[in-house]
Amino acid sequence: MNFLTATATQGGSSMSMIIMVVGMFAIMYFLMIRPQKKRQKEEQAMRDAVEVGDEITTIGGICGKVVTTKEDSLIIETGADRNRMMIKRWAVQINNTANERLQAEREAARAAAEKAKAEKKAAKEKKDNN
Repeated sequence: MNFLTATATQGGSSMSMIIMVVGMFAIMYFLMIRPQKKRQKEEQAMRDAVEVGDEITTIGGICGKVVTTKEDSLIIETGADRNRMMIKRWAVQINNTANERLQAEREAARAAAEKAKAEKKAAKEKKDNN
């Protein structure tokens, strides 16, 4: 009887150990792997959206304006003397032009929200005065 009880207990503990390991992998996936893949997709979308005329910064810190785009490379113009160099698309770190547009859109939305809030407050005050 003692042997059967010990075997049943070991079977239960091995099952709980397997569940804990699977749980740890699930936690690792949701905390580390998934956010990294999401960030990589966003970076790739940004690199694919680079257009002629955009101001970019490379991973090496070179700033320039995109002159020509190809499938996997870009030609950028840097400095006052307008030097041109070819870089790979994967070397783009920041699209400054897109960031400026995004920031301008956010500021416009914030200003519109503040204006709507002020108008609502003025309408409420007008209603309370009448």
